[in-house]
Amino acid sequence: LRIVFEHITTREAAQFVSAAGPNVGATITAHHLLLNRNAMLVGGLKPHHYCLPVLKRERHRQALVAAAVSGDPKFFLGTDSAPHPRDAKESACGCAGAFTAHAALELYAEAFDQAGALERLEGFASRHGPAFYGLPVNPGTVTLVRGETRVPPAFPFGGAELVPLRAGETVSWRLA
Repeated sequence: LRIVFEHITTREAAQFVSAAGPNVGATITAHHLLLNRNAMLVGGLKPHHYCLPVLKRERHRQALVAAAVSGDPKFFLGTDSAPHPRDAKESACGCAGAFTAHAALELYAEAFDQAGALERLEGFASRHGPAFYGLPVNPGTVTLVRGETRVPPAFPFGGAELVPLRAGETVSWRLA
């Protein structure tokens, strides 16, 4: 029986998975590698950073980064990208989830680059997950290059708008 902890967010979860048997793994989102709860709360609530599990303290973010870049095949990519329209996020009862699909690999590259572990991104993003599930590795490839890309303030989403993570800001990697 394989057990996967989807989208871990705490140091304790990372420690548990590391210490558990080979049948236990975990996914980690890009936004949990890049943001802590201050990104959501300081200076006023930022509803587009609200996700579940909620962003945690910096010590937890650091532990997640350490687990992700460790090379331990028990940890692998899990985007959990959540496309909620602006009006559903910016409301009294806002939907949880960060939209990251527009730049998922680029955001992970940023996190691994900041940790000085770009050489371990391929394993985390494309090898560890299939190995855990006993599946073949996808033979296709993508190329990421360093270079700033401005994220649009919003994307059309049916008759609404979708506000992505880093809306109006830059991402330091791009697909070639």
